[in-house]
Amino acid sequence: MSQSLQTFPHWGRKIIAIGRNYAEHAKELGNAVPTAPFFFLKPTSSYALSSAKMPTIEVPKGSNVHHEVELAVIIDKPGRDITAHSAMSHVGGYALAIDATARDLQDEAKKAGKPWSTAKGFDTFTPIGDLIPTGMIPDPNNLTLWLKVNGELKQNGPTSDMLFKIPQLIEYVSSITTLERGDVILTGTPAGVGKMSPGDVVDCGVKTTGASADLFRMQFRVVERPGFGVFGTGRV
Repeated sequence: MSQSLQTFPHWGRKIIAIGRNYAEHAKELGNAVPTAPFFFLKPTSSYALSSAKMPTIEVPKGSNVHHEVELAVIIDKPGRDITAHSAMSHVGGYALAIDATARDLQDEAKKAGKPWSTAKGFDTFTPIGDLIPTGMIPDPNNLTLWLKVNGELKQNGPTSDMLFKIPQLIEYVSSITTLERGDVILTGTPAGVGKMSPGDVVDCGVKTTGASADLFRMQFRVVERPGFGVFGTGRV
């Protein structure tokens, strides 16, 4: 018996994060606007569930961690070399997500030509909400993503601004790696990313563009990462 797609964070195998899929976000960080999709991988151990008793985002001591609110696509039907024409038949739902990024570590990695895994892969660096069935989102290009820190609006952008739409992303990713049931594709973030610090409260939501009510909303507290390793409380 197959597992319920609603529990995808507990057994899904891959988080595939699309980079710079909103032009204004690429520009705000001084990056070139891409002419083709690209992605990086995040470990599933980075999930932080909005349904947890006390949802938290853990920030390594002294690190400049940014919020990036995103629409997540949840794969239901597996496939390889999926065409854009058939791509949406592989989608089982959506979710609201945050791609937390240690910007200082990412900048160091970029300068040295190294991967971004450290900057993107900390525990709790992929806060994610419940599965939103496809029937609730007939048009994923007609959504607005928003995020507030301590009640102040920081990000507010339409998914229609995505440079590469979901069918194109699925076609591209599946031409490289087989998409499996429970895999998540993070589709990029609108402009307005910024720092989260311990003590902050982060609220975010997704709604149909022009609507007053959110399809889904979640809240996380930001805390200092516990522990005594290099990136824990013992960091120097």
